[in-house]
Amino acid sequence: MNIVKGNMQKDSDDRRILKDRRKQPTPALSRFSFFGRRRMIRREADREKSGYIDRYSSTLFFFLILIVGLNILDSLFTMMIMDLGGEELNPFVRSVMELHGDLFWIWKFAIVSISLILLCLHRGYKLIRGIVIAISLIYLMIVLYQVLLLIHI
Repeated sequence: MNIVKGNMQKDSDDRRILKDRRKQPTPALSRFSFFGRRRMIRREADREKSGYIDRYSSTLFFFLILIVGLNILDSLFTMMIMDLGGEELNPFVRSVMELHGDLFWIWKFAIVSISLILLCLHRGYKLIRGIVIAISLIYLMIVLYQVLLLIHI
């Protein structure tokens, strides 16, 4: 290689072709999803566009586990309230309960878990943080309401 005014210039016999990896965005699922190093989007311009990251924060993990736990409690409390003579207010869940009986919780757990995986994969987008916090608060209010119902029934 020849050095010309502080820059590196390739000789004509040097046939290396380097592909710029930054031209392609990080895919949602790749080998880096489990073994990557990117924890956040570093450049301000890239943060404006949003994108995918390789590793996720412990705060996001906390909220996702909180939602899964509250989902399980919601299913359990719903079954307890139904056994005590209550009724399901959500028409969609009510129809699934009529179709599958007490096994509705498997369906509910699967739907919520798949949705959380999708939210986790898209964590680099601005709107997702608010959505995860909102879902946590909604589930927390539902579970607290169910606890109050169980206490007063």
